[in-house]
Amino acid sequence: MKKHILTIMALSLCCNAIFSQGQLDAYNYAKSDLIGTARYMSMGGAFGALGGDISVMSANPAGLGVYRSSEIVGTLSVNSVNGTTGGWDQAINSRNTNFKMNNFGAVFYFPTASSSGVIGWNLGISYHHLKDFNRTFKAVGRGGNHSISDYMAERANRAGYNRNDLGWTNSYDPYANREIGDWLTILAFNSVLIDAPKDPYSYHSAFGSYDAGKDSWTDYQLNNRELFIRESGAIDQYNFAFGMNISNFLFLGADLAVTSIDYSLHSFYKEEFEQNNYLDLENDLRTEARGYQFNTGVILRPVDFLRVGVAYNSPTWFTKMSDVYSAKANSDTYYWSEPVTASAPNSEYPGVFDYKLHSNDKWIFSAAAIIGQTALLSVDYELANYQRMKLYYTDGIANKTTNDEIASNFTAATTLRAGAEVKITPQFAIRGGTAIATSPIKSTLQSGTTEVFTVGTIPHYATGGTVTNYTAGLGYRFTPNFYLDLACVLTSQKENVYAFSNLYNNSGGILVESRPINLKTESTRVAITLGYKF
Repeated sequence: MKKHILTIMALSLCCNAIFSQGQLDAYNYAKSDLIGTARYMSMGGAFGALGGDISVMSANPAGLGVYRSSEIVGTLSVNSVNGTTGGWDQAINSRNTNFKMNNFGAVFYFPTASSSGVIGWNLGISYHHLKDFNRTFKAVGRGGNHSISDYMAERANRAGYNRNDLGWTNSYDPYANREIGDWLTILAFNSVLIDAPKDPYSYHSAFGSYDAGKDSWTDYQLNNRELFIRESGAIDQYNFAFGMNISNFLFLGADLAVTSIDYSLHSFYKEEFEQNNYLDLENDLRTEARGYQFNTGVILRPVDFLRVGVAYNSPTWFTKMSDVYSAKANSDTYYWSEPVTASAPNSEYPGVFDYKLHSNDKWIFSAAAIIGQTALLSVDYELANYQRMKLYYTDGIANKTTNDEIASNFTAATTLRAGAEVKITPQFAIRGGTAIATSPIKSTLQSGTTEVFTVGTIPHYATGGTVTNYTAGLGYRFTPNFYLDLACVLTSQKENVYAFSNLYNNSGGILVESRPINLKTESTRVAITLGYKF
């Protein structure tokens, strides 16, 4: 027996093909949370026809036309996120809390002194926090039919890589070889997680024992495994909007939204085998992006108590997305071929890849009923087609492989938002609502019956289900000009998290099985808004 302990860093600046993001990464950046002013949040975000709130700039900017005065407003929130994992024999809870400024902005009202035609128009500018990535979770389990090293070996076999193509030497860097499209395989080979000692094209897990008499290899039993994920960052948006009131009957609006992404991921995966052997894989990813979007909308007021609206939100065109990767793998295993020496690729910096993303577009159909001066009801129905997400290389050429996967594994998703407000007194109001967003991920991808070829050196992925929000809030007007709103949003979502993908043969039989983690994420967001009308 010979122990071999090795660490290798996947650090290079080359190989564009493999570092394009995957289908689930595109979806991760296309989603948003129920975040806005406290009034908006407490009514489930159902403001598409109601208007009169700065949060509508990123949904239906025609809601700016409803304003009859100028306003400046800001919102602070605290969000507590709890992740509970199961499915790997042990339930684990992880919690983290963060403070954010939800939004800050102003609307400027310009009346025309006319009782018909263009009665007034408005300009709005705001900062809007769209999504919060902050969460941490951990899963621990016993055993399993297959190791991640089995998965890595099968990827190498399918690609047909020669061991001489994968091995790093002082004169050869496989990460810089554009003929090799799988950095995870390179990392696995050089850190001795997989090996091909007999046939340079036939790989297997390096965790096992060799019987020289029978010339056979027996994999070790997998005893324990552990996955730890920490995500942080946000999607933020800056809105520049215009709204118009025509005869108190027709309200029009348009908005230019500039969006930024700042996302960080740290993951750690470990397996322990009989004979006290182990492997671990550590990944870090930082994504930054800038993009723009156009939103337009219309609100009609056919009678005093009713408003109906429709809005179109264009895709967000992220003209430059930048990923910075680094990875490290360690192994402590029997190594029955001649030992090799491996070191980090000759680069001082982590792997960097730039690309472009076009998110999905969506339509929002809305209705609101205003019951005198005491109550209102509002409903939004949102339809978003996630099949229209597209990834491109920096030269504008489409990433056909990933785009075809998106077209096959995603569909349209709907979001239903509903809210109500009742004024107990002219100064004091209570509010409630809900928002339910279905998942656009098809069942074959959710259940793991479709293989997912992850990019870079990150093998894990998550498939999210329906997101449910329950909301409540209060509002108090201290003076005709100054007000304060409070909101509480309870959000829950169930996801399947795979440490690596299932792999199947041509007949549909399973080659490598990955049992999913059942992750339930629950968050409580409390927000306070201060506003001043002038």
